[in-house]
Amino acid sequence: MEQITLYFKEDGSDKVYRAAIEPKDGGYVVNFAYGRRGNTLTTGTKTQAPVDYATAKRLYDKLVAEKTAKGYTPGEDGTPYRQTCRELQITGIHCQLLNPITENEAEALLADPAWCLQEKFDGRRLLIRKEAGVVSGINRLGLTVALPEPIAASAEAIPSDFILDGEAEGDCLHAFDLLSLNGADLRLQPYRDRYLALMDLFISHALRGIRLVSTAFLPGQKRAFLEGYRADSKEGVVFKHIEAPYTAGRPNTGGTQLKLKFTESASFIVAQVNGKRSVALTLLKGDRLVPAGNVTIPPNQDIPPIGAVVECRYLYAFPESIAIYQPVYLGQRNDICAEECVVGQLKFKPQSAGKEVA
Repeated sequence: MEQITLYFKEDGSDKVYRAAIEPKDGGYVVNFAYGRRGNTLTTGTKTQAPVDYATAKRLYDKLVAEKTAKGYTPGEDGTPYRQTCRELQITGIHCQLLNPITENEAEALLADPAWCLQEKFDGRRLLIRKEAGVVSGINRLGLTVALPEPIAASAEAIPSDFILDGEAEGDCLHAFDLLSLNGADLRLQPYRDRYLALMDLFISHALRGIRLVSTAFLPGQKRAFLEGYRADSKEGVVFKHIEAPYTAGRPNTGGTQLKLKFTESASFIVAQVNGKRSVALTLLKGDRLVPAGNVTIPPNQDIPPIGAVVECRYLYAFPESIAIYQPVYLGQRNDICAEECVVGQLKFKPQSAGKEVA
């Protein structure tokens, strides 16, 4: 079927857009994927149901014309995306989410042999399900999503059915947990056993699109990993209790999987589009929205609409105003609900003795 990959590169922008006409249920659909080059792309469709080829071609040509009018041009081959007919369907499969810890809390876990350590990747959470040979992606909301072709092809190369958990960066998935294998549910097994089973999947396969996450178990090895990741300006580390089962969702406090971030980031709700490529940010405090500052949208990113959830990196937040200091826009998050954008995410600027932090 007809498809095209377009690129836009100018003044720091480096974006890719792919459009394709694909057969489905006796008709045709027009699918697309877009985003920054090298990142995991956002996918969608122009046809909610199959249409005849003439209609699909008209929609496809209009889409390509709109993008080329904005300066996109054909170029080198991009990373193709494997669309799914079950796009955004509810799977009932949800990932285990982590609570943050302090440096002091991390010190105790480094010395505790009951906890292992892994790198925290700066990507998008993604589960891969292979069932009866059919591969699909599942985002952190439990919805089916399209996969980059290298990830889908690597999953197909593993001769087993499974559900594995990981973090996607571009066209590579960093796999760190195994939820099921050949129909057997592993979620109640200790993490050390799930990780060993995950290692077995990779022993005989050199996979380009899926990589096993390195794990440190001994105290000295954990400290070396942590110091190395910090020196390399990585996002942070994750601690996992080796005896714990896989528990979907996020506990109110603590938990058996915890994260230490070297840089601060949080999810915000866009309240207003300002002038000069800036948007106003808000967070939930109880049942009301409170201002959290503004952030500039870089030229290589689309300006998000009001109500969108966006991710921002920042140095700290001011306890008096809730506003974040030195914000950096990271992008829109279609896999995070507005209800998760709470003030409790923020790390506040330390105050002098005698003053109370809000």
